[in-house]
Amino acid sequence: MYKRGKSLVAITAASVMLALTACGGTTESQVATASEAESVAATSDNSLINTSTDESNKVEADAQDKESEEEAIPALRDCVEQKMGCRIGCAITGKEPWDIPLWNLVTTHFNAVTLGNELKPDSLFGYSNGKCPGTQEAELNGETITVPVLNFSNPEKILNKLVKWNEVHPDREIKVRGHVLVWHSQTPEWFFHEDYDKTKPYVSAQEMDKRQEWYIREVLTHFTGDNSPYKDLFYGWDVVNEAVSDATGTYRTDTENPNEDLSNDTHGNNSSWWHVYQSEEFIINAFKYANKYAPAELELYYNDYNECVAKKREGIVALLQEVKSQEGEPGVGTRITAMGMQGHYSVDSPSYTDVEASAKAYGDVVGNIQITEWDLSSSDDYDGSAESKEKEYEKMRKTYNLQYYALQSVQNSGVNVTGITFWGTIDKYSWLQHRSTVGGGSNKEKAQCPLLFDDLYKPKPAFWVFAETN
Repeated sequence: MYKRGKSLVAITAASVMLALTACGGTTESQVATASEAESVAATSDNSLINTSTDESNKVEADAQDKESEEEAIPALRDCVEQKMGCRIGCAITGKEPWDIPLWNLVTTHFNAVTLGNELKPDSLFGYSNGKCPGTQEAELNGETITVPVLNFSNPEKILNKLVKWNEVHPDREIKVRGHVLVWHSQTPEWFFHEDYDKTKPYVSAQEMDKRQEWYIREVLTHFTGDNSPYKDLFYGWDVVNEAVSDATGTYRTDTENPNEDLSNDTHGNNSSWWHVYQSEEFIINAFKYANKYAPAELELYYNDYNECVAKKREGIVALLQEVKSQEGEPGVGTRITAMGMQGHYSVDSPSYTDVEASAKAYGDVVGNIQITEWDLSSSDDYDGSAESKEKEYEKMRKTYNLQYYALQSVQNSGVNVTGITFWGTIDKYSWLQHRSTVGGGSNKEKAQCPLLFDDLYKPKPAFWVFAETN
């Protein structure tokens, strides 16, 4: 159990943030105000020397009451470690790390995070999706090639905050999962074309090999290389994401959605990787290049959604078997550490037996599985009202409980469950509150409450499923 002590100034900062968030949501100006409050909390207590004794005593009493309340809430990182012996993480993205109450949840309850968007290809190209941001020359295997300019500033804003946290709290470090190197979505279309211009023809598979190897080398070296300030921060990386088709259960192609034009700046369904290669060769190459440039201790994953659907499960197993069959030394063969089961489920499905069966099927091939993006979309009759919320929260608790039980059963069967990550922290920031065209997305008009903490940063009944250690 984690006990957080608070100075008088820290309570003042927290009070400012609570006042801001009480009206729902945190605007940019509110975050700035909260950051100012946080800065005040970091200054000397001498700045409050004129505070009256009565007022000081009242604030200190309130702080003690708050500490007592927090002491009654166990830290999930301790509970899951005791129960499962694995990491527990959450996704953070955008300005979330500067939301003080949310950051307190992250640092109290989780020992791992995934950056929701900042390490995806479009982010690392500076979100210049419509046009290449510029080119430069690079050396690759003794050859000079022309490559697009990379921009690492988006993830570094968050990573720098995590590095500082770990320096100050070595006993409560937070590690990072890299997400993601190769993905059909959120990769600019120009990356696949001659002169990085989507109006020109696609490059050959041989040319794309060079681009893929260069990209994987640059990203992994920048964040995990010996000279990187982040080299001790990452525990693993999603090498390939969502390369299996929902419709066919085989590999995702360039016609997954016939109504989606390949000339779009980015894609939700169709794969330009497949368009160039017309085979799974790019998947195998990605794991070879990751093995070549990643430190030996960095875990490497395949990650996918709808992974408990029988037809798609068969396709994922086939992909894992192909990657596994070509394992070898760095620079020669592939390496894969675990299968990432995204876990974008609902309160109604999949059943715990489907979760168990799928995890065992993947574990039989690669040995380890992880839940990487866990959340539960709401039932059809949930409308967000106070009347329906209690009922929905109980449904969520039961579903999370059954699915967590399935993971324990898998662990007991000999398959290693090496990580659990929720796709967010508090409900109001969940991606399910917004329309999405990729795996697991929802209609933004539908009320959602998918995570372990509510809009007021309080634990929901589902929280206690993972706080149980017996």
